[in-house]
Amino acid sequence: MNLRLYAHPFSSYCQKVLIALYENNVPFEFKMLGPEMPGNFAELARMWPLQRFPVLVDDDRIFMEASIIIEHIALHHAEGGRLLPLESKAALDIRFMDRFFDNYIMTPMQRIVGNALRTPDKRDEQTVSEAHALLATAYAWLDGRMMGGGWAAGEDFSLADCAAAPSLFYADWVHPIGSRFAHVLAYRQRLLARPSFARAVNEARPYRKLFPLGAPDRD
Repeated sequence: MNLRLYAHPFSSYCQKVLIALYENNVPFEFKMLGPEMPGNFAELARMWPLQRFPVLVDDDRIFMEASIIIEHIALHHAEGGRLLPLESKAALDIRFMDRFFDNYIMTPMQRIVGNALRTPDKRDEQTVSEAHALLATAYAWLDGRMMGGGWAAGEDFSLADCAAAPSLFYADWVHPIGSRFAHVLAYRQRLLARPSFARAVNEARPYRKLFPLGAPDRD
């Protein structure tokens, strides 16, 4: 087995990569990052001193950052054009939506979660308020985008949807999407029904107790 993925199943960015691997039935070795496997994290730290994950190792090449990892999977471990079109102009909208989900949904969601992980004297309510406002604005824009149904960037499931799935999954836990944004809710349900993401969600289920704001009794 040539591929090794250093990741944790409850991590949103790790799920983003897992979706891409599952979509293409790519065999890989899962290198669990957690206190029960300290050796794996030591390996990760030697490869990537910033110690952020996921990290993918493909033979002697090391890839960091979820979007870059998925592009590598699309180029070398998937059928031509799956997840990201081979034609560069056709890929622009997919890359834009990937950045939208990472920057305007995943990032504010993680700011809210990160604030909850701090001790009470270190919490910053202004950061949380700004993050909630950004999520509300992002939901409103996305609701218009998704009026026609389908996937984030056209008829085919793509890199953009790999980013959308964990973003919207966890964001709805911290800032409920609500019936006001019915098209976003419907899209989130389509993502949850996708076998690749459903598998990632189920694999992460045992770790829901780690969610600092309390995981809702749904999904």
